[in-house]
Amino acid sequence: MSASAALRVITSALIVDDSASQRGYAAKLCRQLGITQIEQASNGREALTLLDALLPPPHLFIVDLEMPTMDGAELLEHLARRKIDIPIIIASSRERVLLNSIEDMGNSVGLNIVGALKKPLQIGELREALSNLDPVETRHHRRSKHVPIDAATLRAGIEVGEIIVHYQPKVEIRTGNVSGLEALARWQHPTLGLVPADQFIELAEKSDLIHKLTMQVMSQSLFQTAVWNRHGFDLSVAINLSPLLLNRSALVDEIASLQRTHEVPPDHIVLEVTETSLIRELGVALGVLTRLRLRGFGLSLDDYGTGFSSMQQLARIPFTELKIDRSFVHGAHKRESLQVILRSAVQLANALGLSTVAEGVETVEDLRLLQEYGCTIGQGWLFAKPMPAEEIIPWLDQHVASRAEFGGT
Repeated sequence: MSASAALRVITSALIVDDSASQRGYAAKLCRQLGITQIEQASNGREALTLLDALLPPPHLFIVDLEMPTMDGAELLEHLARRKIDIPIIIASSRERVLLNSIEDMGNSVGLNIVGALKKPLQIGELREALSNLDPVETRHHRRSKHVPIDAATLRAGIEVGEIIVHYQPKVEIRTGNVSGLEALARWQHPTLGLVPADQFIELAEKSDLIHKLTMQVMSQSLFQTAVWNRHGFDLSVAINLSPLLLNRSALVDEIASLQRTHEVPPDHIVLEVTETSLIRELGVALGVLTRLRLRGFGLSLDDYGTGFSSMQQLARIPFTELKIDRSFVHGAHKRESLQVILRSAVQLANALGLSTVAEGVETVEDLRLLQEYGCTIGQGWLFAKPMPAEEIIPWLDQHVASRAEFGGT
C-alpha cells in the first residue's frame, strides 16, 4: 500500500512513551500526516488500560521501548497474546540492532510491525513506514486462506490432474536478462480455488503422495520449458525436491527419463534441495545428488543460512548454485547485520565457483546492494510474482522492453 493510501486509512493513533515531550512531538508529526485522533499513554500498562476503553480501537500504535512499569517489548507481548491486528511502529533511541530484534520478535508472534524507527522521529521516515501498512482486512484474508484438506482429497486431486505449476522468473542482476524460472506447485481445487504449496506439500509427504506429485510437477515444468525454448527463449527451470525423495536411489533414473522425454538439456534443469533435506539418510542422499550432478543437472542449496549445517553441506555436495533465503535479502539495505551476512554468502559462493540466487528481492535498494556485492541472480516481486504458464511470454516481452530499469547497465 502506498503511503498516501495508508494515510487515508489511518485517522487515529495511540502514542506510548514515558516522555511527555516525545509524545507531543510524535503527535505533531501524526497531525502533519493527517492523523487527527490521537491518544497518549506513558507506559505499556497505561496503554493496555486505554486500549480497553477505546471504541473503536486506534488505527496505529507508536511504541517506545524504554518505559517504566511496562516497557515496549513487554507491551508487544501483551498485544500478541490479545491477537491485536493494529499496525505498530516502534520508536526508540536505542541501537539499530536492538530495534531490528524487537521488530523481528513482534512479527514472529503475529503482530503487524510496519517500522522500527530511530528517535528523533522524522516525518519522511514515518511516512515511509506507513507505506508498509498491512491492513487488518488483508491480514484476516491471508489467515483465512488456510484451508482444511485431507489425504484422500489430495490423492484424488493428483489423480485427476488438479496440480498445476506457476512460474517465477529468475533475473540476472548484472544484465537484467531472464535466466530461468522456478516451478512452484499449486492445487487448482474445484471449490477451494488456487491452493498454495505450503498448504499441501507437508500433507503429501506424510501421505506417501510426494513422489507422484513431484513427478507431475516436473513433467509439466519440463514440457513447458521445452515449449518456451523452441520459441527462442533460452530458459532453465528450477524444481524443488522433497527431502523424502532423496532416499530413493531410483530418483536419478526417473528424472533423467523425464529429461530425455521432454528434450530439455540437463544443464537447463536445476534441482533445489534444502540443507535440512540432507540430514537424514545422508549416504543415500549424497549418492543421489552426486549421480544427478554427473548427468549434468544443476544442484541448488535452497534456503541457505536458515539451518545449521550449510558449510558442511557445501563441502560435501557438488552444488552449482547457492540460493540465499529471503530473510537475509528483504530489507537488507536497512540493516547492517543483514548486509554482512549477505555479502559473506555471496563471497563464499563466488570463492567456491557457485552462482548465487537471492530470494525475496522486493525493492530497488536491495537490488542495488546485490549488484554491489556481485550476486548473480535475483528472484522476487520486484521483478515478478509467480504466474501461470500462459502469462510468462507476455511478461517476458514486457520485461525485455524495460530491463534497463532492473539491470546494472
